[in-house]
Amino acid sequence: MTPWLIPLAVLVGLLLGALGGGGAILTVPILTYLLHLAPAAATTGSLIVVGLSSLVGLLPRLRAGEVRVADGLTFGLLGTAGALVGSRLSTQVPGPILMTSFAALLLLVAALMWRRRSRGRTAGATPQPRGWPVRIAAATGVGLLTGFFGVGGGFVVVPTLTLVLGLPMTTAVATSLLVIALNAATSLAARAAGGLVVDWSVILPFALLAVVGTLLGAPLGRRVGQARLQSAFAVLLVLVAAGVAIGNVPQLF
Repeated sequence: MTPWLIPLAVLVGLLLGALGGGGAILTVPILTYLLHLAPAAATTGSLIVVGLSSLVGLLPRLRAGEVRVADGLTFGLLGTAGALVGSRLSTQVPGPILMTSFAALLLLVAALMWRRRSRGRTAGATPQPRGWPVRIAAATGVGLLTGFFGVGGGFVVVPTLTLVLGLPMTTAVATSLLVIALNAATSLAARAAGGLVVDWSVILPFALLAVVGTLLGAPLGRRVGQARLQSAFAVLLVLVAAGVAIGNVPQLF
């Protein structure tokens, strides 16, 4: 790995640790456009990076008692079907279509981040837990995103755990790491069944650096504040989405 990629790998982990998600959504374009992996290989590599980073980042949160283990395990297991379906669909979609869809996802995440930031200023009481049909639908949707795009889905998991399970924000961020790790593991298992192609010389050092960033991200999130981080991240996502779209939309015609 070239030296200039080191801060990018650490940034992925920082975002994951600080926001409970988001870092993986940058991993795919980094692996595709800077390390020149095919889209399918990039999404698979991203699952390894986000899965390992989430698992390691989860440990200090567990020791601090911030993780609702039962809720995280339940939500992650409910998302298994979506993760399996998303992984299968991802291998059947041409690269330009996959990456154009990914650009649209980046814009959606940027909008969600900005909306969450705005709501955070006037947030009131934590919502009440929702019923099982809503929980199953939400978990399946998160799993589908993870399997198809190779992202952890933390940008959806955190608000979902708050709105659907009624978890406080700090607890939701910590618990999301458990959900992300489970979804990533399920998606990787599904891809392995069809033949897993991984460039370990690229993915392993990237993942290890992301792990370092994840461990540093939790205290950073407390120090800087969620609202500021979400604002900066939303702007970054819009810029990345524009670059991905410019490179792929013309190939659709």
